[in-house]
Amino acid sequence: MKDNVIQTKSYAFASRVVKAYKFLVTEQREFVLSKQLLRSGTSVGANVEEAIAAVSRPGFISKLTIAAKETRETNYWLRLLHDNEYLPTPIFDSLFADVEELGKIITSILVTTKTHHNS
Repeated sequence: MKDNVIQTKSYAFASRVVKAYKFLVTEQREFVLSKQLLRSGTSVGANVEEAIAAVSRPGFISKLTIAAKETRETNYWLRLLHDNEYLPTPIFDSLFADVEELGKIITSILVTTKTHHNS
C-alpha cells in the first residue's frame, strides 16, 4: 500500500492532540476549551479518512473541505489556550506548526482535485 502523506500526518496530529488534551485536563485542570481542541483536532484525521473512502469525487471534496475547516477551528482553540496560559509555548508552537501544515496540504489537495474535476 502506498504511503498517504495526509493520512499519516493527520493521524499523527490527532494522536498529539489527544496527548495535549490529557495534559490540559490533568496538569492544567482545563476542561472546556481542551474538549473543543480534542474534538476539532481529531476530526481533521477522521474527515481525511472519510475522504479517502469516498465513492465519488464530490464526496471526496466534501469531506476534505470539512477537514480543512477543522484545521481552522483547531488553530483557533490552540491560540485561545496558549493566549490564556493553559498551553505552554513549546507545545503550542509545535502543534500550531503541524495544524498549519495540515491545512496547507489539504488546501493544495482540494485545489488540485477541483481543478481536475472542472476540466
